[in-house]
Amino acid sequence: MAIKRRDLLIKMLISLVLIFDHGESSYSGVGSYDDELLQMASIKASFLNRDSISSSSSRSHTIHQVVHQKSWSSREHHVIEYGADPTGKSDSTEALQQAIFDVFRSPVDGHLMQGVTNLGGAEVHLDGGTYIISRPLRLPEVHGGNFMIHGGSLRASDNFPTDRHLIELWSPSDSPISYEYITLKDLLLDSNFRGGGISIFNSVRITIENCYISRFTTDGILIKGGHETSISNSFIGQHITVGGDPREKDFSGIGINVAGNDNAVTDVVIFSAAIGVLVEGQANILTGVHCYNKAAGLGGVGIYLKSPGFTQNRILNCYLDFTGIVMEDPVQVQISNSFFLGNAQIKIKSLKGVVKGVSIVNNMFSGDYSGVPIVRLDETEEPFTRIDQVVVDRNSVRGMKLRSTAARGSVWGNGTIWTVDFSDVLLFPNRIKTVQYTLQAGKLKVFPKHVLRDLSGNAVTVESDVPVSATVHVAVDQSTDGYI
Repeated sequence: MAIKRRDLLIKMLISLVLIFDHGESSYSGVGSYDDELLQMASIKASFLNRDSISSSSSRSHTIHQVVHQKSWSSREHHVIEYGADPTGKSDSTEALQQAIFDVFRSPVDGHLMQGVTNLGGAEVHLDGGTYIISRPLRLPEVHGGNFMIHGGSLRASDNFPTDRHLIELWSPSDSPISYEYITLKDLLLDSNFRGGGISIFNSVRITIENCYISRFTTDGILIKGGHETSISNSFIGQHITVGGDPREKDFSGIGINVAGNDNAVTDVVIFSAAIGVLVEGQANILTGVHCYNKAAGLGGVGIYLKSPGFTQNRILNCYLDFTGIVMEDPVQVQISNSFFLGNAQIKIKSLKGVVKGVSIVNNMFSGDYSGVPIVRLDETEEPFTRIDQVVVDRNSVRGMKLRSTAARGSVWGNGTIWTVDFSDVLLFPNRIKTVQYTLQAGKLKVFPKHVLRDLSGNAVTVESDVPVSATVHVAVDQSTDGYI
């Protein structure tokens, strides 16, 4: 082949020489035959060199490609390839744990938070199987992040420890941050009434999405320390039910236990547990949470804000279904645009008599007309004495007893004294901080003098100096101690 190519190039050179020798040129000073022969020789050399370089480059690329393919491996770790049993008949703990360990053996350049290794978006894929595990799936003590576990089901074995969780993100080291940017997604977790579902300790930016967690005895999800965990689009319940369960009085455990700051729970249904969501940290937000975990009449609580004196949490657009909200000595709490069904109410519990910066507005309450108030004060331990900036107003109430920190009322009388009693409406007893009133009278021969006489017992009394037929209109507010 090389000989034929060389002969062909020689023939081309001879033809070109003949053309240059006998042809005409419009340029003056065209070079001699020898010059042009040398030029053709250089052209030939360039062809031969190009062919050699192209062949060498191709071989080099092929070798590099083979080497690259041999040295590179996928960051998707399929647990079946590790020997896990997707039928759930045999214990798969070791295989699943090995897949997780292998993720941490292949970090990439760079870090997330200081000391947290970037795992490059690696995945542990459960391949749509159901796996029995006899101990918690733990992450290595090497701190890492940017990886995902997804796509299957885990079930606790009959000898699984009763004080642990199926998946645990925690490290025994003293580092303030153990893990960052880890996603647990598309998982069904069955705790088999032996412990909990997921625990997250001292980690940041963790995502739990589209998970179904059931049959736990402690916590469906436990968050402790760290911050910015996001739980969304998930279903959590101790017993699998859609309500009206004869076992409801015995429901126990906590659906989501948030003992940390800056976390978000969004679009989550908690269908059975003694407490739906327990919050023991600050600056958390609950949005679109539907709790029908255990009826209040059976001792259940939908959302429990157990961070007295420094609460700073928001509950927005939630659905409390026969179970309510309890908050202890709340400071800076917003509850708005939520629906309370079946006499579900909000209980404000006093530990040291503090309630400040609480806003309960624009909610809907629906009950059975048995006289249950929408908001109730629990002063069993101590009466509320430090009250400031508390607003309970603009709520829609049907079949329950309205409670508010602002009220309006009118009374007509023919005499010298008019009393408007707000004790049935106002939230705090014997506390009216501001009053506005108007005495509206018909045609009079005299201009009566009138004055606000009394506010005791949440009743406003206005008195005039002469008898008159008039209507008194009153607006009162309990919300603040401060004045400008």
